[in-house]
Parts: sequence; structure tokens; C-alpha cells
Amino acid sequence: MKLPEKPINWAKVMETEYQILLEMMFKEKSLLNQALEFNKRYLYWSELKYRLKDNSERKYVWAFMKFLRNEKYELVPFKPIKLKYSLLPEFSRQLSYFDKFLAGNIEIRTRDLGLNKSYIVNSLMEESIASSMIEGASTTIKIAKAMLREKRKPKTKSEKMIVNNYNTMQFIVSQKNKPITPQLLIEIQARITKDTLTDPKDEGAFRDNNDIIVGDGLNPEVIVHTPPDYKDISRLIEEFCNFANNDSEEFIHPLIKGITLHFLLGYIHPFNDGNGRTARSVFYWYMLSKEYWLFEYMAVSRRIVRSRNDYDLAYLYTEYDEMDLTYFIKYILQCIDDSLKDMLEYIKQKQQEQIQIKHIIHEIPGLNLRQAMILEEFIKNPNKMFTIKEISETYKVVYQTARTDLLLLAERKFVNKKVSGKTFVFVFNRMNTEIVNMET
Repeated sequence: MKLPEKPINWAKVMETEYQILLEMMFKEKSLLNQALEFNKRYLYWSELKYRLKDNSERKYVWAFMKFLRNEKYELVPFKPIKLKYSLLPEFSRQLSYFDKFLAGNIEIRTRDLGLNKSYIVNSLMEESIASSMIEGASTTIKIAKAMLREKRKPKTKSEKMIVNNYNTMQFIVSQKNKPITPQLLIEIQARITKDTLTDPKDEGAFRDNNDIIVGDGLNPEVIVHTPPDYKDISRLIEEFCNFANNDSEEFIHPLIKGITLHFLLGYIHPFNDGNGRTARSVFYWYMLSKEYWLFEYMAVSRRIVRSRNDYDLAYLYTEYDEMDLTYFIKYILQCIDDSLKDMLEYIKQKQQEQIQIKHIIHEIPGLNLRQAMILEEFIKNPNKMFTIKEISETYKVVYQTARTDLLLLAERKFVNKKVSGKTFVFVFNRMNTEIVNMET
């Protein structure tokens, strides 16, 4: 990633060249219009470089943009670090839409959308895999999902990271009604980094040194961010938890506050490793704690993986431009929007599969809904060998129930039971005429 250019001192331009700026803005109407348009899109200083070739024009347009922004900033009530943001018109539209769609009555919405536990399992897997990939885990989604479903013991550091993340996501769901505390943050980090760190002492402990810096992944010598002094961590984390748990007198929309918590934890960098994954976990916890329950079905980190460079830039733009959180909020809200679309597309796909499952139940009497869903999975993956553990994990049933379902399908000759090592595996029976006739 090429580091962005830091903005000029716009306040100094306003102070020393105020008259020139006014003349430029109002004599050159096109510059005024550009400044207004660039603010609508909330462009960063270096993004003007290719839009305004003349350095003087760029300087004056930026100063005017910042002057207008400065009039509209909302201050974040977190005293140790002075954060601010602009409530853009697009934010209001997005937040209103998310309020209607991501919160509300769980029973009604799950029924309307046709959601079930397997969707949660899939999204938790997607989120844990993607969040690990952001931090360098190397594998494919298909292989990682198979490992999680089969409960296979991880063999590499990347696989350990993914398993840790998956287990932590499940833990976070169980903690959604509890306040965040320094101890809970430490436990989250310990779960995320378990058996993956060079120095085991960094697991489940705040950093006790200033050796850590955030560097460019391709060029580690380039310093991207220098976290606060380790001596301030205890105080900053106490303030962080107070901010997270208590609603201030000044209303902050829960989504914006959750995004702010995400940013703050990354900025404070309280651990020697696992800060990014912990920050995304805390964001997830906060949204669930505020009853934005549909986040349990969404994998926001998957969208971040697709635009990792933009994720890093959103952090840097905020830090470089007077801690203006608008850039980071804008990016994360777009990720949420994209993740919601992904989820709805996934639901649409699953609803089509539900039609096929109902067809199976109608054509093949004696199967319940779950058994029909399992059979559908075999039909979709005719060469795959399924274990009892995998079916148990995928459909969130106890081992004995999964075993009974598979043995029933084997007894009906829909699947074949085989032995692989010391484990029973089940594979689709292509010779079953009942299914062949049904499909034709």
C-alpha cells in the first residue's frame, strides 16, 4: 500500500491567505462547485491530486472544504482521544435503512426471511475465516469451512487462527448481554491468539512495551501508525470500556458508536498481536448487545477482505486528517451495506434450495425436514464424504442425532456408509433409483 500524503495545514491557509481564498472561490465558480462536490463524496487531501493539477487551486479548494467540514463536526465523547465526524446525508439514509432491517422483532423477521441456525453457522464461519485472512491467514474458504465443519484439528498457524476466530465468535455471541471489561477484552484476545504467537506471554496480556509499531505489510520499515505509550493503556482501556458500556448525554447512533469502538481499539493497539481481530470482535459484540441481531447472520469481514487496501486507508485518512472519523465510518457502513446484500443473496439461494427440499419430502415419504436438508447436501456434493461430526456441526444437532439421520439415509440407500481409517464416512449413492427418478 502506498501511504497517502498528509494534508496541508488548512487553518494556516485560512489565516494567512484568507482574502486570496475568498477571491479564488467566488471568482472561479467551478472551484467552489468542486469543493462542494468533493465534500459530498468526502474526498481526502491526496485524492484531489489527480482532480486538480494546479497546486494553488488544490490548496485553496482543500482549505475551503475543511472550513465547511469544521462547521458540521460532531465530537465523540471520548476525552483521551479527540475524535470527530460529519454526519453525511448518505449516513442518515444508510442508518435509517439498517435500523429497519438489522434490528426489530427477531421472531417476526426470522420467519419472514426464512432464517435458520445453519445460516448462523455459515456466517460465523465466513466471518472467522475472513477476519483471519485480513491478518494474513492463508487458505481457501472452501478448505477452511470443511475444517470447521469436520472439526478437524488445525495443522498450520493459518488454520489455528481460523479455528480460534470461529470459537471466539461463538463466545462473543454468548457475551452479548454482558458489559465489556478489560478482563473480557483480554479473554477475547487470548482466545483469538491461542497457540499462534511467537511469544506465548503476549497471549491474554496487554503490551508492556513500546516496541510495537504498525508497519506497511510490504515494506515493514515504513511506519504507518505509532500506538500510544504502553503506560497509558490501562487508563485508555478503562475509558474505552466506560464509553462502550454507557450511553452519553449526547446521542450517538449505535452503528456509529460500534464503528468508533472498532477504530479506537485498533488505534490504541493494547496488545502485541491480535488487535485487529479483537477490534472486529468488539464491534460484533457491540452491535449484538444493541439488538442489531441480524449481524449474527452477516460476515462484514468478508467485505473488508475484498477491499483490504481501502480498510487500511480509512484508518490512515482518519489519523492523518485531524482524527476525522468520517472516512472510517463511511468505509465500514459501505461494508455493512455490501454484507447485507450478500446475506440477502445467500438467503435467496437457500430459499431456492428449500423448494427442492420440500420436493424431496413430498416425493420421498418418511424424511423429516432436517433429514431432507442433509440429503439435499449430498445431492449437491455427490463426490464428497461426510462425517457424523460435520453433519452435527453444520446442522447444530448433537452427535447422536446426526448419527441417527445418516444411518437412516444409509438404510434407505440414499447414501453409502464407508470406513475411512477409524471413522465412518457417508457418500451419496448415485445408484439409488428413487432419487434418480425424482430428479428426472
